[in-house]
Amino acid sequence: MTTQTDTGPDGVTEAPAEAPELAARRPLGWAPWLVLACVFAATALNYADRQSMALLKPLIDADLGWAQEDYGLVMTAFQAAGMLALVGAGWFIDRVGLRWGYPLAVAAWSLAAMAHAGARTTGQFLACRLALGVAEAANTPAAAKAVARWFPADRRSIAIGLMNAAPNVGAVATPLILPWLALEWGWHVTFFLTGAAGLIWLVAWFLLPARPRVQAVAAPVEDQAAWSWRRLLTDRHCWAVAGAKFLTDPVWWFMLLWMPDFFHQRFDLDMRHIGAPVATVYALATVGALLGGIVPARLLAAGVSPSRVRWIPMAASAVLVLPLPLALWADSPWPAVLLVGLVLAAHQGFSTNVFALAADAFPVRMVGTAIGVGAFCGNLGGVLILQATSWLSAHGGYHPLFIYCAVAYGLAFLLVRVLIPRVRVGEGA
Repeated sequence: MTTQTDTGPDGVTEAPAEAPELAARRPLGWAPWLVLACVFAATALNYADRQSMALLKPLIDADLGWAQEDYGLVMTAFQAAGMLALVGAGWFIDRVGLRWGYPLAVAAWSLAAMAHAGARTTGQFLACRLALGVAEAANTPAAAKAVARWFPADRRSIAIGLMNAAPNVGAVATPLILPWLALEWGWHVTFFLTGAAGLIWLVAWFLLPARPRVQAVAAPVEDQAAWSWRRLLTDRHCWAVAGAKFLTDPVWWFMLLWMPDFFHQRFDLDMRHIGAPVATVYALATVGALLGGIVPARLLAAGVSPSRVRWIPMAASAVLVLPLPLALWADSPWPAVLLVGLVLAAHQGFSTNVFALAADAFPVRMVGTAIGVGAFCGNLGGVLILQATSWLSAHGGYHPLFIYCAVAYGLAFLLVRVLIPRVRVGEGA
């Protein structure tokens, strides 16, 4: 049997269609899926800690007398801290390694989340949120590195899709559990319990094997040595990932941190009624994350080129977000819930394939750093949109923000296609 390869204008060789069949002959065993389950749990807890402030905001407002600008300041500072820490976080995970770097980060953010229980002033919340943002920055590069290390390329999309579904599971469970806890026990106890859950995760992590039984195919030694910061920061794949994250991650952060307030302001939903709409939105987002991993894997198995395997779900996501501004004219919350849920489903499908671009294109030892650069740019966009939202929500409304969300993915898709006409695929140690 012969195989056919396509070489792009920059000398990048497309992987042959038979690659999934060859890779499928290498059994993975249970260990990679147990590692993925741990990554899934850590990411879900990560997003529960992030979302807690948005859900508990009405109770904190009543207790502390916060203005919209106070909340906006704390959340913008949180986003900025995570953004500034991301590049260093990716380097930290690559330098220290997953075995110890990941649990150190989880322990740090869990303690920071628990510290919110003792906060009484805006300044104290600001300090806790800054610590949380810095520690949580390590999760994204650590999770992506774990997938790149434990899963071969043909099964990586499904693993990344599952990884990307974890924030949605956390975001579905959090609005169902936290409001009930807060109404029964108060927001102080609620912060403490959500943070403490991360400490339980540490036990499970150290019960896992330290190394995968099936290793990725090693890259040539000279190629590994050539991957320096300078080469990374001049690589088109790196900037395609960074640019896509900068344009689209603000949509996720806007929805995560301001969507409960939007439903409260627009439809007068209180703490007892906000849980089901928010949970529905993130349940739909979970479906998008899973499809964002399953569809590329099926396309690759059908012989579609690695480039089109990424472009097809990304283009579909860009189309699905376009109706979002209609949510502003909805007469009841549920049409708006479905539109917002569709957008977050599209976001997760898009994001899964952006992460996969990095996992496919870079050696495993550089994946954490490359993802860190992309996540830094995504958080920079998040800082900008959160600051804009804190002002617009008090003075101008949500209209410009919803319009931006509707066009962001089309812009990101065009940017990626211009920077990398063909996807580079290769596995390295």
